[in-house]
Amino acid sequence: QVQLVESGGGLVQAGGSLRLSCAASGRSFSNYGMGWFRQAPGKEREFVAAITKSGARTSYADRVKGRFIISRDNAKNTVWLQMNSLNPEDTAVYYCAADIYARDYASTRTVEYDYWGQGTQVTVSS
Repeated sequence: QVQLVESGGGLVQAGGSLRLSCAASGRSFSNYGMGWFRQAPGKEREFVAAITKSGARTSYADRVKGRFIISRDNAKNTVWLQMNSLNPEDTAVYYCAADIYARDYASTRTVEYDYWGQGTQVTVSS
């Protein structure tokens, strides 16, 4: 069982930045691919960013590429999502997720993630 706890969400003005954190329980964090997803009201959950177990490879959704950065520290069992140049379209609940199958690519697919956090709200005002 893996427990994921997100933090760092909040209210920010357009153009601002936030840094989300996701703390994972367990000893095998360094074997997990990690991802960030988001879900806005009335919309389906969508992929935001992902990182392989070693941190060597990352993937980003086109709409956040160049603005968001995913990173991890396996010694701290933590993955971060640095979000810059935020706009109101980024408003959503953000979830981190763990892929326990240690793929050699940073998965963008929701179905390939096995554990999910409870989410943290990000609201960007115009």
